[in-house]
Amino acid sequence: MDENRGDEIRGTAGGTAPVPLSVLDLVTVGQGRTATQALRTSVDIAKLAENRGFHRFWVAEHHSMPGVASSSPAVILAHLAAHTERIRLGSGGVMLPNHAPLVIAEQFGTLEAMAPGRVDLGLGRAPGTDGATAAALRRTDRLNEGADDFPQQLAELIRFLDDDFPDGHPYARIHAVPGPVQATSPGGVQSPGRPPVWLLGSSGFSARLAGVLGLPFAFAHHFSARNTVPALDLYRESFKPSAVLDAPYALIGVAALAAEDEREARRQVLTGALSMVRLRTGRPGLVPTPEEAEAYDFSPMEREFVDGWLKDIVHGTPDEVRTGLDDLAKRTGADELMITANAHGGEARLRSYELIADAYGLPGTI
Repeated sequence: MDENRGDEIRGTAGGTAPVPLSVLDLVTVGQGRTATQALRTSVDIAKLAENRGFHRFWVAEHHSMPGVASSSPAVILAHLAAHTERIRLGSGGVMLPNHAPLVIAEQFGTLEAMAPGRVDLGLGRAPGTDGATAAALRRTDRLNEGADDFPQQLAELIRFLDDDFPDGHPYARIHAVPGPVQATSPGGVQSPGRPPVWLLGSSGFSARLAGVLGLPFAFAHHFSARNTVPALDLYRESFKPSAVLDAPYALIGVAALAAEDEREARRQVLTGALSMVRLRTGRPGLVPTPEEAEAYDFSPMEREFVDGWLKDIVHGTPDEVRTGLDDLAKRTGADELMITANAHGGEARLRSYELIADAYGLPGTI
């Protein structure tokens, strides 16, 4: 195993946390707010996460959703790299079928040059949007083909990242720059390092593939909680030691929000639940205010959905959230928890991460 790559993947738990804690950010845009304000909030959260000892900060690719301004992870990560110094930055994830592998290798090679040794490349096989938008992104209506070709696209991307296509391959003379080729060019001093690749998933497909390839795995517990334990079991059962990892390493995305009192936490998470109701019924929009969410007249079917949705969000006082995260880490055996706090305003999200950090005694506690 390449020890350097393993060290880049594994985190260290801080304070009394059972496992390393990280952040997943969707750059959410609330009603009455702009994308500019949302991006500034993301910078503020990244700075807070770095100062408080969170291990990594990822952003996710989504499209055609007014309330989610993270359509261009590489652009956002470059901005975050300019405002942070230590925290790992990455995609959670880039949707590989939406892009040519060479383009992703170039983008993340550039990010690696900007922030050496602290960039992660998380990859998913879903479109990150609806079918019509995916067709517009890919300029094809054959969407299933992209998902089915995921293993081949992944292998091609890794070849570009490592610059090791075999002789005779059509791409043997094509290089992703910045990248390792610069180290082997006459007079080259470019570091041959490259971002570690993670596979993301919400079902068993990517879990098995990550295991077979010996790659780290990130599971979307925050919107597929029923599949979490089976997927992690499949990943561990399928795992084969590789040059990247000698043992499985899995993180799970967790929706969690802490507030000073339980009622306020519920008010905040209800905004995300209403957003999901609207998304699932073909009405995506900006994240509603807590006042609108509380006043909304949910139908019986919508209420059933919301009740089920809220059960999978760890929310309440800091002590309640800490207990919920501890229980989840124990139940799933996850090696890392990546927390996403979805609410209308940036203030509530920032405060939540601060309260969670305090609850675990992470560095910087006032």
